[in-house]
Amino acid sequence: MSAETREKLLEGALRTLTEQGIAKTSARSVAAAAGVNQALVFYHFGSVDELLSEACRYGTEQRVARHRDALAAISTLGELLEFGRRMHEEERAAGSVAVLGQLLAGAQTQPRLAAATAAGLSLWVAEVEKVLVRVLGESPLGGFVDAVGLARAVAASFVGIELYEGVDPQGAERALDALEGLGELVAVVEGLGVVGQRAVRHRLRTVRRL
Repeated sequence: MSAETREKLLEGALRTLTEQGIAKTSARSVAAAAGVNQALVFYHFGSVDELLSEACRYGTEQRVARHRDALAAISTLGELLEFGRRMHEEERAAGSVAVLGQLLAGAQTQPRLAAATAAGLSLWVAEVEKVLVRVLGESPLGGFVDAVGLARAVAASFVGIELYEGVDPQGAERALDALEGLGELVAVVEGLGVVGQRAVRHRLRTVRRL
């Protein structure tokens, strides 16, 4: 029963963030969404901030688990970017984008939320990093790209696009198109053949030394 109540509160916190925003997220509003007494918020989590921190991790773990098999099947950068567009649509429909936006807003002034939000985002980054290490390992660009840093850049780009879409949907769509264009460019390089790829690597080494 205790585990069930905790889960209800975590789900209630996520629902409250989505529907009412962080400014109206309180022990009372979360308890109402969960259908339990508000005293149980403090009994199980100690504070609303701690509840929101746990809810961030809980929600992200669920969403990452949902997409883990699809990410494991990706074999090219283009496939990763194509998957990112599909995932973006699904996560927006599920309310995850709204939750993320509210947590990021709260994290600006609440250190505990900042740490929890960063930890949640790191779950996504870790999955993207696995894909990039695998994909770039076979690419002529592999030795010139920091997969760890690129994973964070990709995650940051999609977070930004998800939030940006709320004020400029067309601009967000163009941003996604531009990212897919980069994937196509990489595919062209990978299709050059041994001689062409050698020339690309030589040019990249030259540019890096400049």
